[in-house]
Amino acid sequence: MSYYSLTHLQQLEAESIHIMREVAAEFQRPVLLFSGGKDSICMLRLAEKAFRPAKFPFPLMHIDTGHNFPELIEFRDFRANELGEKLIVRTVEDAIKKGIARETPGETSRNRLQTPTLLAAIEEFKFDCALGGARRDEEKARAKERVFSFRDAFGQWDPKNQRPELWNLYNARVNPGEHMRVFPLSNWTELDIWQYIDKEKLRIPSIYFSHKRSVVRRDGQWLPVSDLITIKPREEIRELSVRVRTIGDISCTGCVESPAAKVADIIDEIAAARVTERGSRADDKRSDTAMEDRKREGYF
Repeated sequence: MSYYSLTHLQQLEAESIHIMREVAAEFQRPVLLFSGGKDSICMLRLAEKAFRPAKFPFPLMHIDTGHNFPELIEFRDFRANELGEKLIVRTVEDAIKKGIARETPGETSRNRLQTPTLLAAIEEFKFDCALGGARRDEEKARAKERVFSFRDAFGQWDPKNQRPELWNLYNARVNPGEHMRVFPLSNWTELDIWQYIDKEKLRIPSIYFSHKRSVVRRDGQWLPVSDLITIKPREEIRELSVRVRTIGDISCTGCVESPAAKVADIIDEIAAARVTERGSRADDKRSDTAMEDRKREGYF
């Protein structure tokens, strides 16, 4: 079968598998970032197709904010154990105790604190490459990313200092202390992810499907009620049928009203959506350059 006779999803899959194998061939100590979210679930499936029946040539790692949806952590541990792959967990809480990360008074979300925690973990294990599930369609700063995204000795990203990738040729050379972030799903869209989950019959955390949850309306979105947010005067807690499109810190991840009970329903919703999935992330709305600023500091 020629490349040109493959379906759209098969072409994306083949490209991603090629990228993963390139990482395995070019780097000494790679790691795959796995949170239990939909994108990293697809990453695990691609790694299976790239390397099974052998073990993965890299461990899995999660930077845990401590502000996660419980369903996500449960699924993360289940999937890593099911695959029999090593899972490294480094927590923001420990990073705060060690002085690696510093909380900002009044700031509830810990997404920003993932950056120093991640950089410390990369330094601890001497990883020279971190595979992530980010996609270019998610956000305009991520649209600037190369597939092989170079990070300097401080773990920082400079969008003006990236390497050309003509004809899908990747320059993987790094000096000691530098590393590469590699994004095999760069050319996928949110719809592609869900169609792939449907095609491969992949299990996903229950919070992606419609469920009853207590939520409060704030800044134009439904925030899940938890111990991490303070209900303000005049705010009304409601019980709605909601689901999440993207998963992050529970204190700033918005839910969407939805009756979607199966993957086919989600695909129909996404096909008709006019708001990006990260439109429900409050931490991305602080400024026009919020994500780019974080990425320059070393964010995923």
